[in-house]
Amino acid sequence: MTTPLQTYLADLHADLAGLDDGAVATYIPELAKAAPGHFGICLVTMDGVPYVVGDVTPLFTIQSISKAFVYATALADRGPELLSTKVGVEPSGDAFNSISLAPQTGAPLNPMINAGAIATTSLVSGATVEAQWKRIASSIDAFAGRELALDEAVYRSESDTGFRNRAIAWMLKNFGIIEADPMAALENYFRQCSILVNCRDLAYMAATLANDGVHPLTGKRAMPAGDAQHVLSVMATCGMYDYAGSWLHDVGMPAKSGVGGGIIAVVPGRFGIGIFSPKVDPKGNSVRGIAACERLSRDFGLHVFTRTNSPSMALGRVYTGAVAPSRVQRPADTRAMLVERAHRIKYLCLHGFLGIDGAEYVVRRMEGMAPDAATFVLDMHEAIGLSESAARLLNMARLDFAERGIPVVCSRVREQSVMDPLRKAVRKDDRGFLVFEDNDLAGEWCENRIVPVMHDETRCLADSVLFAGVAPALLAAVESATRVQDYAQGDVILRQGQDADGRVFFIETGHVSVVVPLANGAHQRVAALGPGMEFGELALLGQTTRSASVFADSAVRCRILDLQSWTILAERFPALRIAVLENLAKELAGRLRGANQWIAALA
Repeated sequence: MTTPLQTYLADLHADLAGLDDGAVATYIPELAKAAPGHFGICLVTMDGVPYVVGDVTPLFTIQSISKAFVYATALADRGPELLSTKVGVEPSGDAFNSISLAPQTGAPLNPMINAGAIATTSLVSGATVEAQWKRIASSIDAFAGRELALDEAVYRSESDTGFRNRAIAWMLKNFGIIEADPMAALENYFRQCSILVNCRDLAYMAATLANDGVHPLTGKRAMPAGDAQHVLSVMATCGMYDYAGSWLHDVGMPAKSGVGGGIIAVVPGRFGIGIFSPKVDPKGNSVRGIAACERLSRDFGLHVFTRTNSPSMALGRVYTGAVAPSRVQRPADTRAMLVERAHRIKYLCLHGFLGIDGAEYVVRRMEGMAPDAATFVLDMHEAIGLSESAARLLNMARLDFAERGIPVVCSRVREQSVMDPLRKAVRKDDRGFLVFEDNDLAGEWCENRIVPVMHDETRCLADSVLFAGVAPALLAAVESATRVQDYAQGDVILRQGQDADGRVFFIETGHVSVVVPLANGAHQRVAALGPGMEFGELALLGQTTRSASVFADSAVRCRILDLQSWTILAERFPALRIAVLENLAKELAGRLRGANQWIAALA
């Protein structure tokens, strides 16, 4: 199945593929060999699910993106206090290769420019340059979730042409920032920039940062808990060099770019994003990468200062129609059929404010249930809002499930901030979501799709559960004691609080609703009955006052048995009395069990 999020990314990729601005970096000769048309996007969720489009498998060198992960490694090895004496965290506003050092101490302004990155590389643990490199490589492997290789040709090209970086390294040595051989640290810096990754690797590395240092697929911790906030803070303010301020204002995601065409972007607790497109702007940032992140941030509401929830918080209770059936009472044969099929009605209770990742999480849960689903009911009564992108994704999912014969309906939409985005997401040629006032009505609609409904059917006394097992001769005697009464649609057959007057009603044709009044003046339906069903039966147990009102939902024909006639039959045929009272007791016990089960499902 092509998920709505996958479809969105495919459309985004197609829209931006024609963007041809920028040029492949050439200041490192080997980088000039990159294929300028490559363009890949990968988005990884916090449970490790990747969404990919385009060129996500071609390998390229990580370049300056490595700075974020080596900074994380140095933080783990040296601690934030010591590291802060060697490398600052202030934005430089300068290009990536600028010599930005604090005038008093000589410390680089931040670890995302070359000067700061060379300094942090020198601070990674290791008694020898080889041991230090092994530590750097293994740390970056942990973030990627696999062993990464080194592009020797790019490494040699960087080393052979890195004259400016050599000057920076010697300045750091002069100020005491690098204490050992600066050329050894510099060679490891060249190596870390020459590690080969693909777009998927970048997305998983970003997702590991988003997941507080735990790789979402392997489950292994790549950095100490809590350190991610230090790395992400510096990425947010310094990761895009002299474009960092505009990036934070417009896109609002911690990010890091590399002149090889890669960009990572991080939405803490939600997403990791990797993008690859080799054509970069004069500041060294991928042109298509920036455009894609701008769109993702806007359409998905990913700006770090936008209200967000954990995706899993979008979904509360999940249950089926088997544990919470509608209030419709059905004949025994139809009820048995419904018992076998009601588990295919899936209820998902949405919660809080839903962003795109919350909606994506809900859709994935639905997809997992789809093979055994007949309908989905999205219960919105605890949803306080819905982003437009989330509404679009839910609507795309609705259309996709509809094509597979699985309707998606909504119930209990209480907030205008939920309904308005849903309406806006609907295409002009589509009627949109079917919305029910409550779960009972939604459940009835769903049940009617999986069991036969004969609105014009006629049932007799033998179909009533009260007469199960009663001999035909006794049924004939009961029928002769009844009278037939017709009601028009909308008629009040019984009213709550009135004298019970001993009448029991058996529906032959039509449908009725049994309702009780609420404190606010409204009414709550407690049952919906059709042919073969009965109401008023508690009169047989001595009830003197009607506990609910009964309205005719259609033209209705009933057989009515009054208490006087029943008393005569019961005295004449004791076996009839015993059978009817036993059946009534079983029916009431079954209703009580169903009510308890329904309450438990919603608790």
